[in-house]
Amino acid sequence: MKSQIESRAVSLLRASRAMVRRAGSMAGQTAPPMGSVRFGSLRRTTPIAGSFGYGRGGTRIGRHYVNQFIQAHATDIKGRVLEIGDNHVTKAFGGDHVTQSDVLHAEAGNPLATVVGDLATGEGVPVGVYDCIVLTQVVQCVYDIRAAIKHTCAALKPGGVVLMTTLGLGQISRYDADRWGDYWRLSAQAAERLFGEHWPDEAVEVQTYGNVLAATAFMHGLSLEELTQEEINYHDPDYPIIVAVRAQRPVDS
Repeated sequence: MKSQIESRAVSLLRASRAMVRRAGSMAGQTAPPMGSVRFGSLRRTTPIAGSFGYGRGGTRIGRHYVNQFIQAHATDIKGRVLEIGDNHVTKAFGGDHVTQSDVLHAEAGNPLATVVGDLATGEGVPVGVYDCIVLTQVVQCVYDIRAAIKHTCAALKPGGVVLMTTLGLGQISRYDADRWGDYWRLSAQAAERLFGEHWPDEAVEVQTYGNVLAATAFMHGLSLEELTQEEINYHDPDYPIIVAVRAQRPVDS
């Protein structure tokens, strides 16, 4: 039964491909009349897989978008680099360009941590020492998000770069919520303003990833391989699964 439900849901998602392909010219078209839309197996109040697709197999949609952004800016991951929780991204994308890899954790006891510090308070976070800070899927779990951005910016050297990703749309991470919290979903405007409080507009680049079909699949925990490349690569700024920021500290700051 479960496999039949999942199969029907995937079929319905694929049936929406034409709508995604025409998304750029939909504004002047008439939507299907009320009552004519067929939800199929998506007419349910629980997700098909849930947990962001962990355990389903295949590639998680959110992670794909995060990696796509990081890959586009991999040359920024060099010199002394700070990452939060572990240094998976630093090692995977920085390689030999990284001269020192630091891992920050808020509490002592993480065997991977080289720095014990709190982005929200700034306590224990070095100031003005990093060439790059990798901040993937972190800030949504920090209640004082403005302070976290402030201390991130302060930790960079002049000319240093922060690569940040966070959720624009998405379920609550129950794992995070039960431990330290899951507080925020950001718009591109919010991300731009958070960094704009510290640096000029030209120092901050914001990009969004996702569309309504990809977001539907993401919410149900479906995998990247269940969508076509065309469907996954179309990005609608009104339906951002991932909001990504590349921000560079001005050299003269």
